[in-house]
Amino acid sequence: MNEFGTAVGLDTIRLERLLPGSVERAWLYLTDAKKRALWLAGGQFDLRVGGRANLDFDHVNLAGGAGPPGKHADKACSFTGTITRCEPPRVLGMTWHGPNQESEVTFELAPRGDQTLLIITHRRLADRDERIGVASGWHAHVGILIDLLNGVAPQPFWPTHTQLEREYASRL
Repeated sequence: MNEFGTAVGLDTIRLERLLPGSVERAWLYLTDAKKRALWLAGGQFDLRVGGRANLDFDHVNLAGGAGPPGKHADKACSFTGTITRCEPPRVLGMTWHGPNQESEVTFELAPRGDQTLLIITHRRLADRDERIGVASGWHAHVGILIDLLNGVAPQPFWPTHTQLEREYASRL
């Protein structure tokens, strides 16, 4: 398993991580709005194919982090999408309606002993800058999730994201 997310096509990023605990526990952190808000974004999901997915990001409060750096200061903090796959507790897919285009994210969960393999595939990313930002974002968000599941204090989102953007810029 690669420590960093990888480009698996011109418009696609994939990140694989082992999470502590069961697939069912990981599924709750993907689908329960309160649990998801602790590491990614709050917002309600209508968990059926064709259902609406609302993502309300609050990066400033994630792990007590600081505010966004300059280039991210004016970014939208909410997205809506549509559930494209819902196979509890193994697969969740959705579109994300961004400011310029629609991308698609798939979360896959598979048991690995007393852990869960999480695979995030984010498709239809517009360009290299978006791939760098998305890879850095997923890496930082999933790092927070892993810390939470391990019962340790998570790293703050924005400083971690900023450091990862530099790393992904050299890798992608």
